[in-house]
Amino acid sequence: MNIHRQILVGIALLAPAVLAAQTVVGSKKFTESIILSEIAGGVLESSGLTVAYQRELGGTRILWEALLRKDIDLYPEYTGTLLAEILRLPADTEAAELTRLLAERGIAMSAPIGFENTYALGMRRQRATSLGLRRLSDLHAHPDLVFGLSHEFLERQDGWPGLRRRYELEGGDLRGIDHEIGYRGLASGAIDVIDLYTTDAEIAYYDLIALEDDRGYFPSYQAVFLFRRDSDLQLGRALDGLAGKIDERRMIALNARVQLGGESPSKVATDFLREAMQIDRPAYEESLSAAILARSGEHLLLVSVSLLLAVLFGAPLGFVAARRARLGATILAVAGVIQTIPSLALLVALLPLMGIGAAPALTALFLYSLLPIVRGTALGFGGISAGTHEAAESLGLPAWFRFWHVYCPMALPSILSGIKTAAVINVGVATLGALIGAGGYGQTILKGIRLDDTQLILAGALPAAALALLIQVAFDLIERLVVSRGLRQQ
Repeated sequence: MNIHRQILVGIALLAPAVLAAQTVVGSKKFTESIILSEIAGGVLESSGLTVAYQRELGGTRILWEALLRKDIDLYPEYTGTLLAEILRLPADTEAAELTRLLAERGIAMSAPIGFENTYALGMRRQRATSLGLRRLSDLHAHPDLVFGLSHEFLERQDGWPGLRRRYELEGGDLRGIDHEIGYRGLASGAIDVIDLYTTDAEIAYYDLIALEDDRGYFPSYQAVFLFRRDSDLQLGRALDGLAGKIDERRMIALNARVQLGGESPSKVATDFLREAMQIDRPAYEESLSAAILARSGEHLLLVSVSLLLAVLFGAPLGFVAARRARLGATILAVAGVIQTIPSLALLVALLPLMGIGAAPALTALFLYSLLPIVRGTALGFGGISAGTHEAAESLGLPAWFRFWHVYCPMALPSILSGIKTAAVINVGVATLGALIGAGGYGQTILKGIRLDDTQLILAGALPAAALALLIQVAFDLIERLVVSRGLRQQ
């Protein structure tokens, strides 16, 4: 969805009116999820529904919370993830019980799409053969191996913690990395073992083997769609048409066209719909120049709106901090604590309250901007000497005149310095907004990482760096225009 609309949703709370007529399809930030969401969207469009997309959101929890909050109407998921990570249920939970528990939360599950995509640990075939490794239990005898595991797998209930206990794996060099980067680390020899999705096209491409789960740790991961039960009934009937349509071999081939062939997920989904379901729809294609322009607008809007709000709140707080020492210490301490919260953690923490999109990203950026603005304002006003105050008062100047025409000009260099620092920080932090559907340069960077496309990564990173430099230059010019030469030299 357009970020301008998202900001209106966040500020004006008009989400029900804006989105009521659309079916919003979400996807995680890996290729298979994006392809499946495009396929589902095409099926829904063919049945007469108007579809919008929230592409390449973060991990499982972000999508699940978005579904519960009605920010999206459906997204592709896997039964093993649903049981172990979302609902924390035993792997042998019966389908009827699972359906009942989902219904209590207002969620329904489609029939299986036709393939299973389970977790596995993988190695280069040559490396595994040389060490005599075929099963996961064989890893116990090789504690010196280097593991490169995706961040979500490291934390999941059905991921590394439980796997490590089941197979009594101790020692080893454990590194948290992005899933797609893991394949490149494995190919280069920097990593020995990574977590795989068994339908990944890279497994055959890099000649990898999936170690046998000989103690039966991983549950079944049948691909399904989760959707809201209060959605249009037409939605559920349309998704039934995808039951059993994609087997494992076909899913691997679809993934390969994107990951290895460089095709867009939209085109791959469109071809599948035409060939397998006789559904014809135009593929969504966005040129690189158009993408950079769109992401620039989104990024600039995130930074400018959050910065404006931070100035409106932070500057008065900084003035209070300069005039009231004890209260000022508390204000600065709270702003400092907020600054220490990891940005991704803050974004995820805001999701249950604000949903996906621009609103939580703007809130996080606003909070991160407070400390430099409050501190700069407090230093500016606090640095005015007692003699200056006495001189201004002795002249009989009114309080409002002293504030605007004496104290503010003297504090302005420090205030501008704090605002400039906040703006530059926001440019970097705003790239994480792509993980929650806020757009910006982070969306291009994440896509480049997923596709191992350096051009795309640079198309997001370089404009972000240029924007930060432009902001610094702009503030330097503003300072020359509004601050007297004597204060600048001082």
